[in-house]
Formats: sequence, structure tokens, C-alpha cells
Amino acid sequence: MKLPLLAFSRLAVILFWFVACCPSALFAEQVKEYIKITKAGADRIPLVVKPIDVRKSKNARYATGLDAVINRGVDFTGLFARIKSPLNVIAGGDVYRVGERKINFAALSSVGAEVYAGGVLERKGRMLKMDMEVYDALTGRLLMRKLYEGDRDDLRTLGHKFCDDLVRLFTGKPSIFGSKIAYVTKTGGKKEIYLADFDGYGARQVTNTRSIALTPALSSDGHLAYLTYTGGKPDLHIKNLSSQKIVSVRKKGVKIDPSWRGGSDELATTFSFDGNQELYLVKKSGAVSRRLTRHGGIDVSPTFSPDGRKMAFVSSRHGNPQIFIRDLNSGSLKRLTFSGKYNTQPSWSPVGDKIAFTTMQKNGEINIFTVNVDGTGLKQLTYGARHNEAPSWSPDGTMIVFSSNRRGVRKLYVMNADGRNQRSLKLAGEQMQPCWSSFR
Repeated sequence: MKLPLLAFSRLAVILFWFVACCPSALFAEQVKEYIKITKAGADRIPLVVKPIDVRKSKNARYATGLDAVINRGVDFTGLFARIKSPLNVIAGGDVYRVGERKINFAALSSVGAEVYAGGVLERKGRMLKMDMEVYDALTGRLLMRKLYEGDRDDLRTLGHKFCDDLVRLFTGKPSIFGSKIAYVTKTGGKKEIYLADFDGYGARQVTNTRSIALTPALSSDGHLAYLTYTGGKPDLHIKNLSSQKIVSVRKKGVKIDPSWRGGSDELATTFSFDGNQELYLVKKSGAVSRRLTRHGGIDVSPTFSPDGRKMAFVSSRHGNPQIFIRDLNSGSLKRLTFSGKYNTQPSWSPVGDKIAFTTMQKNGEINIFTVNVDGTGLKQLTYGARHNEAPSWSPDGTMIVFSSNRRGVRKLYVMNADGRNQRSLKLAGEQMQPCWSSFR
């Protein structure tokens, strides 16, 4: 999505993240309290997810598959600490009775659980019906009950619907389930853009330039902006992933770093057709609609506030690259970063309060930091792991995807917004320049 950090210096030399089922009003205050705790960044919520029960043994394999999907999804969020279900969690028998109070809450308390989820699965032809309940394990109160239906061959979608509702219950906002990550994969000397689910599953190639495609920017409605070098020179392409129609933005000179402006049909990118590298707004049709910067320094790597009214970007106007914020209505400009001499690749959180960016440090490492939009609260997220680049926020603002060569070749990693729980997406090959989008 963003211009690689080291590429900025080369450029300077050459040019410069019933819900459908809402909890009832009876439990509203309790759920609000959970929301308050999780927003404050407290420890993860201790959760027991009981293996799904079946009424007919021949459906057990579907239940086992759904258990795996749900458990992996719950773990991926970083919101819950999943605890193994005690053997005697169902009081008075082995069969789960949805809608009946047969849960042994004392057994749940003995293992430290605060939340309990369980359900039963039935199958009719190709359709699966999963009836799920979520309880406050401390009080025994029902927080959510919902029936999920789906095709037997699509367990991921069915399980993730429940995971999504579970996260919404405790955070009050949509989750990462169903979201996509666009990224560049390098194979041999060629680079193409791929699309995968939030957890790296189902990766598929979406460009076929047979050359070089870079800096993908994926909008929430499925428009992919990227650079391609098929003609020997960089061209900006905008591809509608539904219709497969491609618009080519042909301008002389440099073209880099497209980024979509939320709430509009426009993206920002750097052009140099007027002589200097400046930021412009471009419509999905490919028409240039507005010039955003006007300065002798290099202006690249735009990223927008959630409402689209402000833009953070990288500029060399004070010498070394630093991050600035421009109000697009008033035109006012302020410098955001002062610590460090080489700050670039900004990414504005969908929550609106923070900007993630990369810094080249004195020891040669490239690390990811976050800072509040007022310049306070600088926090380093990666340490001692070589080059960590191109941070991109999850649509819900709880996670960041980034590229790192900490194990040799560049791979995609995700971490919580505070830097905890860093892990690889385990995609094949070498990846870089991720862009996390709410596109589904």
C-alpha cells in the first residue's frame, strides 16, 4: 500500500481493521461494562467455547470443523483468552439443550471462565443450522442467542458469523471477520497483487501483469488501485474487482502511493507531471480532480482520517522525511513527527485517534510506531526484528498488518494495536505492501 521505506531515499536521489441478534435490555449494563473494560486495554476476557453438540452422530464431522473455525477465529482476535471447557460443564447430562438452563456455572467458575459459549448443530440436506448461546459465566445471565444457517461446504463463513457477533457483543463494533488484505507477492523477478482473507486464508491472484505490480490500495467497495510497470514506466491502474474493468491513469512522470479517501469515490496519489512530486486527488474514473500539496519538497504516502477531512502524508520539505497532517477544508498544515530523522509510511487508524508509521533507526532497523493525531503518545510496537514496514490497520482498528523480514524473507504479520501478539499469516512465498480493507 505504501512506498517501501528504503525506496523513499532512492526516490530522493533520483527525484526526492437479534448485532442481528442484540443482547436484551435486561443485560445492557453488563455488556456495556465489558465494552468499557476491553476499550481500556485490559487483559483478555477468559472464555470457554464448548465443542458444538449434534443430535445425530453422522453430523459430528461438521461440528468438529466448526469448532476448529470458531476456535481459530476467537484466538485470532486477541480479545479473548480461550480456556478448555471443563468436562462437567453441562449439568444433568451430556446433551446441550439450547434455551434451557442446564449449564454448570460452578464448573466454569472453577476454571476461571467469565464468558461461556456453546450450541448445537443440526443438518437438513446441505443446510446446517447452528443454534448458539453466550452467557456471562459469573452471573449465569444470557447475553446472546442466535441461529446461524449455512451450506455444509462453507464452514468458515458459518463459524465466522458467530465470531463476528461475539466480537460485536463485547466491543460494540464490527469485527475483522470477512475483511480482506491486498498485498504484493514476489515470484522470481515478477511481482503481482494478491487478495486473501484477514487470516491469510483463500489467497488468490488479482493482477496478471507478468511484470511488476506494486502498492495496492483496496477500497471498501472493491476498487483496487495499484502501480504497474508493464510498459516500462509506472502507470496507475484502478480495477473494479466485481466487473474486472480497469481504468488506467496516464500522466507523465512519477506515480506512487495511491490511498483511498473514506466516504468518497476518490484516492490520493503522487504525480510529478507538473515538475515536482505533489499529491493529487483522483476519481475512480481516472480523472484528476484536485491538487492537495504545493511545495518544493517531495510529498508522498497519503493516508486519510476516517471522515476524509484530513490527510497525513510524508514530506521532505524540512529535509529528512517526516509526517505532516493537512486539513483539506482549511488548508492548514502541521508537522506530526519530530522524534527520529526518517519517518514514513503513515497509516491512519479507522478509529481516528492514532497514526501508525515506520522509522529507520540508528542501528539500521526499521520499526513500527504509533502516535496520537495530536503528536502525543509515541509508542514503539516492533523491536529487534530487522525491517518492519508498511503498517495497515484492520477495519475495526484493533490490529495492524505489516511486512517483516525478521525470519529472512519478507512475510506478512499481524499484531494487536498495542504491539502484542505478533504472528505470521503463513502465506506462501514472499509478501510485502499489505492493505487491510473492509471489502468483503
